[in-house]
Amino acid sequence: MSSVTPDKIMQLALGFWGSKTLLSAVELGVFTELAKAPADLATLSRKLGLHPRSADDFLDALVALGMLDRVNGVYHNTAETALFLDRAAPTYMAGLLEMANARLYPFWGSLTEGLKTGEPQNEAKSGGDVFGAIYGDPHRLHGFLAAMSGISAGAARAIAAKFSWKEYRTFADVGAAQGMLPVTVAKAHPHLSGTGFDLPVVRPVFEEFVEAQGVSARVRFQAGDFFADDLPKVDVIVMGHILHDWNLDEKRRIIAKAFAALPKGGALIAYDAIIDDGRRTNTMGLLMSLNMLIETRGGKDYTGADCQSWMRDAGFLRTRVEHLVGPDSMVIGIK
Repeated sequence: MSSVTPDKIMQLALGFWGSKTLLSAVELGVFTELAKAPADLATLSRKLGLHPRSADDFLDALVALGMLDRVNGVYHNTAETALFLDRAAPTYMAGLLEMANARLYPFWGSLTEGLKTGEPQNEAKSGGDVFGAIYGDPHRLHGFLAAMSGISAGAARAIAAKFSWKEYRTFADVGAAQGMLPVTVAKAHPHLSGTGFDLPVVRPVFEEFVEAQGVSARVRFQAGDFFADDLPKVDVIVMGHILHDWNLDEKRRIIAKAFAALPKGGALIAYDAIIDDGRRTNTMGLLMSLNMLIETRGGKDYTGADCQSWMRDAGFLRTRVEHLVGPDSMVIGIK
């Protein structure tokens, strides 16, 4: 019994300390500043506007957390933070962290209330809704769409590599956001033509991103609402981080619309942080489902077995689950 300690409990209970330290570092531009040049404490504090009382604790905590290196008193980015947290880098993914800092961090403070009421704990508490709040503000929308690119980049590369695209000619990403998946797939497979399907307000952000990536000749935008409008008639429909936003009836409706739009032999790919069937190991998937409680009125993540069942009920003949990267997996249905 003497070997039992509260270490894991304390690390988890106070995990928000490290989380907020990282999120504040992103907000302050620590990693972007160090990407320009390594700096000592005094120089970096001056550039970031840090008060001397805790500047050393803040920066050294980032060292201890593995987010910075320090050599002879000079701070440097790590390989990971240089690649992913420098705003000037094309691989910048901290749009997601910026959103987490600005929105999710305070909303998660009301998790207990959400668990008791089943109600969202975001803008909905004051009469708004998450999508209205984001899509109604151009600056927030651009940040949100960039964040979705950050979330989707790894999965997009894995889908481009693992799925048998040679059998198909056209595809559509439903809920395409900035266009990370169609751009990634189109670059990897020059024979493909892709469509990004999303709300009209997304068009300029999508088209700017696709143009910058050099694939605008093969990737176009189609405006639409996947509840109100028919989905594009293509060989493959992809839905990334879409199904978990909606309740069970809505999930089934979206899958049924995909089935109706696809030809015989066509494929539906749904990817999310899909929960393992035993509901024990994919921590991110389970926590993401709690995030859907915070953010939506009916959203919930799901297991691979769940999604395969919904696809078969919609008429898909063959289904399978395949791991992508990190917590993400894809469920594939063949019509």
